[in-house]
Amino acid sequence: MSTQFLAPALQPEEDELDRSLRPRRLADFVGQERVKEQLGVALDAAKARGEPLDHVLLVGPPGLGKTTLATIVREELGVGLRTVAGPALERKGDMAAILTSLDRHDVLFIDEIHRINRSIEEILYPALEDFRLDIIVGQGPAARTLTLDLPPFTLVGATTRTGLLTTPLRDRFGMTFRLGYYEPAELTTIVRRSAGIFAVEIEDEAAEEIARRSRGTPRIANRILRRVRDVAEVRHQGAVTTAIAREALDLFEVDGEGLERTDRELLGAIAHKFSGGPVGLSTLAVALGEEPDTIEDVYEPYLLQLGFLQRTPRGRIITALGRAHLGATPAADTKLF
Repeated sequence: MSTQFLAPALQPEEDELDRSLRPRRLADFVGQERVKEQLGVALDAAKARGEPLDHVLLVGPPGLGKTTLATIVREELGVGLRTVAGPALERKGDMAAILTSLDRHDVLFIDEIHRINRSIEEILYPALEDFRLDIIVGQGPAARTLTLDLPPFTLVGATTRTGLLTTPLRDRFGMTFRLGYYEPAELTTIVRRSAGIFAVEIEDEAAEEIARRSRGTPRIANRILRRVRDVAEVRHQGAVTTAIAREALDLFEVDGEGLERTDRELLGAIAHKFSGGPVGLSTLAVALGEEPDTIEDVYEPYLLQLGFLQRTPRGRIITALGRAHLGATPAADTKLF
């Protein structure tokens, strides 16, 4: 049995729960203290001058609060919010329709902004700098450019991979904030807050146990809390004790470092199938039956932070810490998963 708390797809009811757990004000946002301080100053300045907030780029692994911060920006400014995923923008007309529908000082949030295509990106350049939209009408010698004025707006872009952003687009953001993994104490606070919203009684030590195994990521902490709540309600009396939290975490195969089965399979494949590495990303993806982007964006960042994995020019290598976590030795050749 394997449950992936990292899977990007959410059921509609879980998506609604995720939205209900998100803080609506900057003061209620837990963690990322330096980002909060810098963004707070910028928001106060924009409101005092009656100007749109500078365009904001949010960078970091999934689940750290990029979408939440975009929503908070909207709430703090008291303006409208349009949200779109980068891959969903397929034609220039899509981007033009969104831009012309914005009201003054509205926030446009583009998730996975590194995945928008170059033709759409070119439309954004004059829109971000001069708040204008250039549309080419006709073809060949008869072609002419029609310029439409846009209301001043704020683009909030979110990305897990800044290296895939072109320099011209990256340079048009006035502020770039990098979100880091959360400390266990911060995650404990988030778990307690979420438990209150769920109306679930939880012991302090149980909240700390969930926080320790949440990979430094609030989204995962909240998903684990939901699964722990299920176990508490189905097998026990509803309240979450430390013993019940550990029982649920064991049931869903989340170990003491927060690694799930796929994480351990990834480390095990490098250690045993490829003699510890180096092994190329595409080869590793085929061995695991995963997409290379999923491995690179979802699984590897936390393994790298723990020091269990290394990226080298020749490929991925499991470290001594990674072997120790698997209980493997450099000479081991048995399959541990």
